[in-house]
Amino acid sequence: MKKIIYLVAFVCIHMTAQNKFITKTGVINFEASVPAFEEVAAKNNSVTAIINTENGEFAALALVKGFRFKNALMEEHFNENYAESDQFPKATFKGKIDDFDLKKDTSTYNIEGSLTFHGKTKALKDLAITINIKENTIIMSGKFIAKASDFDIDIPKIVRNKIAEDVMVSFEFELNKK
Repeated sequence: MKKIIYLVAFVCIHMTAQNKFITKTGVINFEASVPAFEEVAAKNNSVTAIINTENGEFAALALVKGFRFKNALMEEHFNENYAESDQFPKATFKGKIDDFDLKKDTSTYNIEGSLTFHGKTKALKDLAITINIKENTIIMSGKFIAKASDFDIDIPKIVRNKIAEDVMVSFEFELNKK
């Protein structure tokens, strides 16, 4: 009887794992540049993301200190003065892809969820994403605009004209079958 229970448990766990795709090398870029001033842009190449193909649930986690800038001083200011990454080390997104279908090779979907950054959570609705499916890989990409003020990030007056309030965020995740 014990062997049957273990076998059933193993099969259930194995079946559940087949519905998940994961990456630890996802990419998030953001840009808050203003024309005629120094570029304010960063990239994080080590974002963890997971999708459950059975129900379209999606989650991503980025360590804030993982964002890299061209200018080391700008990176330091970002971590210390804006993102306060020692106090708020993670950025997360949790959501659900509307009408997700693993059988479509390439499709545009909408995703809804909540983005948490700098200790504040903001709902995102009708965010357009593109998904390409190839064998055991799902490539998901998209972009959206986030306002610094929505996350209680105060841009000091002295640099307010050099940093955009609207931050363009783009992402790409290449998720592999778990």
